[in-house]
Amino acid sequence: MILRSALAGVALAAVLATSVHAQSAEEQQVRAVVTAYRDAITGMDVSRTPSLFWPDSEIFENGGVEGSFAYYLEHHLGPEFDDLAGFEFRNHQMTVEVDGDTAFVSETYTYHITFKDAGRAPIERRGVATSVLRKRDDQWRFDVYHSSARPIRPAA
Repeated sequence: MILRSALAGVALAAVLATSVHAQSAEEQQVRAVVTAYRDAITGMDVSRTPSLFWPDSEIFENGGVEGSFAYYLEHHLGPEFDDLAGFEFRNHQMTVEVDGDTAFVSETYTYHITFKDAGRAPIERRGVATSVLRKRDDQWRFDVYHSSARPIRPAA
């Protein structure tokens, strides 16, 4: 009886460790996708970003519906980068919750943008992003991405 209880306890511990480890691996994969997108933005090379988004993805930014990522890249993000000299994220925080084949991500950060035109003042904003990533065919990609920002207000 004691041996059976001990074996049951070991089996339960193994199942729990496996499920925690599997979830941890899934979370790492999700974090890698989100980090790859952030790194592409800071590196100002968005050529590989389409592979991070599902073709039927939806993008929302600052109160606007941008459409699919392909549309957003062609009509918004890509043209914006033509004018930029630098893009830097600061104070970046990310939380990830994985539930089966769906992951929910929230990010907070500040960002600093400089322009090729030295006459344009740099922009610094406080931003947030919320994302839903979906796993299809063993790949995690963005399904929905929403970001917004506002000017940083000095402390009173």
